[in-house]
Amino acid sequence: MRMPIRWGDMDAMGHVNNTVYFRYLEQARIEWFTQAGCEPDPNGDGPVIINARCTFIKQLKYPGEIEISTYVGIPGRSSFETYHEIRRVDQLEILSAEGGAKVVWVDFPSEKSTPLPERVRSLLAEPDH
Repeated sequence: MRMPIRWGDMDAMGHVNNTVYFRYLEQARIEWFTQAGCEPDPNGDGPVIINARCTFIKQLKYPGEIEISTYVGIPGRSSFETYHEIRRVDQLEILSAEGGAKVVWVDFPSEKSTPLPERVRSLLAEPDH
């Protein structure tokens, strides 16, 4: 997905603040969930992240546009990993940051992990996701 770097994303040092990268990754992850039909159902089940990470490689600055590539790992019983790469659209050959999160499928009413639904498991098994 692509998104603009906003003026308000920068900090006093003149580059995108480290906390904003997590927002970029979150937006890409949510977009992937939506496109894949994996949105959470507060009265049922859905994805929850249990950790998030980001490695900052090259500073991002306003103005600009970024492209975030999202990849998913092999599913476990109730979880899978997401991986992301952030690059400026005008410098796609340069990796600005990489990150990811572990996603656990949760039954929200019981507040416990639950096995990945077959529809999610089959989606994750597809080689182009």
